[in-house]
Amino acid sequence: MRLIGIDPGLRRTGFGLIETQGRHQARYIGSGVIRPDASRSEPERLAELFAGLTEVLDQYQPEAAVIEQVFVNVNPRSTLSLGQARGVAIAALAQRGLPVAELTPLKIKQSIVGTGRATKDQVAHMVCRLLGLGRAPSADAADALACALAFWHAQQP
Repeated sequence: MRLIGIDPGLRRTGFGLIETQGRHQARYIGSGVIRPDASRSEPERLAELFAGLTEVLDQYQPEAAVIEQVFVNVNPRSTLSLGQARGVAIAALAQRGLPVAELTPLKIKQSIVGTGRATKDQVAHMVCRLLGLGRAPSADAADALACALAFWHAQQP
């Protein structure tokens, strides 16, 4: 199964794709970051995010998706922007008829690193090890790949 993981954000949305073969093998397909133009209005950036994700979905043709759940942080404005970016991402996935799963950052880190308090560097390192990558993708892309890997791990008996 080809699975896309999404790490949503209004400034940077990471995506990562893996292809799973049975219960024991996941293969890296691609990853990257969508960066809407920060000089544009929020609605314009959300539209750019939607268009960018649509291009990624056209290119890679995933069969299922998993997205990181929003965590509430101290700044309500940041939380709202993150929620809007997440909603746009879910809309792009749903428009394609993809099943969309959601995982908390805690569950993702526990699955990939073994602790919910893992740093971004630790997550990126384990993503590289699990997928046999020579070098780590950007932090947002690594988080998206971790999201996909954690979902796949959760499906194993």
